[in-house]
Amino acid sequence: MASKLDLAAPDLARIVAEVAAEVQPHRGEGHVADYIPALARVDGKRFGLAVITVDGETAEAGDAWMPFSIQSISKVFTLTLALQRLGDELWKRVGREPSGSRFNSIVQLEAEHGIPRNPFINAGAIVVTDALMEGRPPMEVVTDIRDNLRRFADNATIDVDKEVASSEAATGFRNYSLANFMRGFDNLKSPVEDTLTAYFHQCSLRITCRQLARAGLFLANGGKDPISGEQIISPEHARRICAVMMTCGHYDASGEFAFQVGLPGKSGVGGGILAVVPGKAAIGVWSPGLNESGTSQVGALALEKLAAKTGWSVF
Repeated sequence: MASKLDLAAPDLARIVAEVAAEVQPHRGEGHVADYIPALARVDGKRFGLAVITVDGETAEAGDAWMPFSIQSISKVFTLTLALQRLGDELWKRVGREPSGSRFNSIVQLEAEHGIPRNPFINAGAIVVTDALMEGRPPMEVVTDIRDNLRRFADNATIDVDKEVASSEAATGFRNYSLANFMRGFDNLKSPVEDTLTAYFHQCSLRITCRQLARAGLFLANGGKDPISGEQIISPEHARRICAVMMTCGHYDASGEFAFQVGLPGKSGVGGGILAVVPGKAAIGVWSPGLNESGTSQVGALALEKLAAKTGWSVF
């Protein structure tokens, strides 16, 4: 294993190239998220990887500039916005514990009086989106979320894939159930249809590995964008977001991801994963084939290899 010393740019580029070469035989493994029709057509053999350090060094491999559907990785950025605006009041409506259940499970909600276990399961993310509504029409909220993601990524091309958003709405029956259930416990303040419209659209944003790593870089630097110098969120909230990513970022497989990779991360069923190396770097990886828990199979393997070669595991 490499030491935990900061890597020079040529070393990082070499390691990223090695990781891409080592996962090459595995490309295409896993199953594309075919329950969302617009995602079912994605080529499962695609693979992209981008690493950006807090010093601004970048290393990329594969399809790092190919856009993909952000899906549940968007939950990291809506949580950031909600904590910016509501602070710790948000935690009265959503918990911080691992769920141990699938991302769209309704089982725990009744026993826990409509308070979702954490902000990364679907129920919790719907509550976070609802907290951002503040009586506004849903597409205004979508624009707000999109524009802030563009700002974090320093890229104005990020936008909603309307076909994916329509697919989400047409097949999101469980999400409608979760939202109505929480509305029954008065933990959803806006009309269910409005909150879900915003939620489906935020999950349908298209982003590249390069943009994703850039967007998450503030979390690796105590909430401050090390390139622009903007303090996006307080150091305390940045630490808390990373903590929830570590314990809850991959649903019922979060423990396995922590065991194998050892970094805060958040996956999405579009095949992307955002990983954070505190004090050092942010990583965006994408490969559409998912494991049984809905995390990119090849993406997780690439992160495991990257963490081993760099010594970046937090453990």
